[in-house]
Amino acid sequence: MLATGRAVFEKVWVSAPSSTTASDGLGPLYNARSCGQCHPGGGTRRPTLERDDGRLGPALVLHLGEAASTSVYGEQIQGFAVPGLQAEARLSISYTEQDIQLPGGDELRLRTPHYRLEALTLGGLETGLGTSLRLAPVLNGVGLLELVPEAAILALADPDDGDGDGVSGRANWLPSASAQPVLGRFGWKAGQPDLERQTARALNLDIGIGNPLFPRPEGDCTAWQQDCLARPNGNSPRQDDPEASAVLLAQLLFYVRNIPAPGPGDVKADASVLPDPGAILFREIGCAACHHSEFVLNDGRRIRPYTDLLLHDMGPGLADHRVEVSASGMEWRTPPLWGLETGTDSGNYLHDGRAGSVTQAILWHGGEAEMAKKRFMQLSRPEREDLLEFLAGV
Repeated sequence: MLATGRAVFEKVWVSAPSSTTASDGLGPLYNARSCGQCHPGGGTRRPTLERDDGRLGPALVLHLGEAASTSVYGEQIQGFAVPGLQAEARLSISYTEQDIQLPGGDELRLRTPHYRLEALTLGGLETGLGTSLRLAPVLNGVGLLELVPEAAILALADPDDGDGDGVSGRANWLPSASAQPVLGRFGWKAGQPDLERQTARALNLDIGIGNPLFPRPEGDCTAWQQDCLARPNGNSPRQDDPEASAVLLAQLLFYVRNIPAPGPGDVKADASVLPDPGAILFREIGCAACHHSEFVLNDGRRIRPYTDLLLHDMGPGLADHRVEVSASGMEWRTPPLWGLETGTDSGNYLHDGRAGSVTQAILWHGGEAEMAKKRFMQLSRPEREDLLEFLAGV
C-alpha cells in the first residue's frame, strides 16, 4: 500500500472532463497539480522557491484572511487555472536586506520578504485583509508526531509563564463536530488536529480536488467567481462521487503517515550517547525551551523531533497579521528540527522561506525566543559551529 500511496502523492491531476476519471477534477483554480510539486522527493526534501523559468513555484502560497473566513479570492491566491480560465493573480517576491555582525568577524545578511500581486482578476484585496506567505514543509516523520500523546504536549504548555523563563507555549484549541475542542498540532500555526484533515484540506485547497472531508469539487472558487463555479468537475460514481474517493484519500494518508523520520528517528532509552558540545549549548542558551527533544509514544517508542507542537509568540519580525483559530499573527507552532538540513542547497527556512541558512533562521527569532537568539549571537565562532553541527545531525 505504501507504493500505491506514493503513486497517489505523485499523481498529476488533469482538468475535467477526462477519460481518466480517477485523475480528473483539477482546480478549476489551483496552485499545484500534485502533492509532489510542493513536497519534492516524496515529501522528504525542502522545496525551492523558484521554478526554472524564474516564476515562483507552487510551494509558496499567499493565504488570505482568518482561517475561518472567505475573501473574494477565497482562502488563498491561486496562481494557476485550467484552460479557459484566468489565474487569480501572479505572485512575486522581493526582499530588503539587513547586515548582521557576529563575534569572530562573521557577517551575514537577513532578508525581509515583500510580496506583490499582479493581474488580479477581481480587483485589489479587501482593506484590512490579513495575509500570510506560507511555504510547504518537509513531511519527514509527521506520522510519528500524530502519535505523540496529547497529555505529553499539554504538559509542556505554560501559557502564563508560570516558571518565569519568558517562554509561554500554549495550545491552539480547534472547534470540532463534538462539544469538545481538539488540540491543533499540524500546520505552521497548529491549525489542523490530525493528518487526515491536513492532507484532505491541502488536496482540496491547493489542487482543487473534492474529497470526503472537503467535498467541494470547485475547490477554492468563491461566489464572486461564477465562471469558475460553472466549470465541469471530476465527480464520478466510480469515485463515490467526490473527485477523490475515500479509498484514494486513505491510500494517500497511509503514505504521508509512513514517510520516515530523518536521522535516528525512533531512539532507544538506553542508547549510549557521548556528550555533544553542541547539544549542551542548545540547552544552555535556551533553545530546548521550545524545541523539546524527546517524546515517548503510547507504544513505548521514543522519538526526538525537537518540537513541543505548541504556539509561541515569535515577535513582530516574523508576524504575518493573520489569525488562525486562536493563534495570533505573531504566534507560530514550534517546527520540528529533525532533518533540518534535509535535501536543499538554498535554505528556504521559516514559514515563508526567507532564511537561506539555519543561522539566518535563528537570527529571525524574537518574542519568546529573543533571549535565546541573543545568547546565540554572543557565542564564539567555534561555539556556533558546534551548535550548528549538532543541529545538522538531529
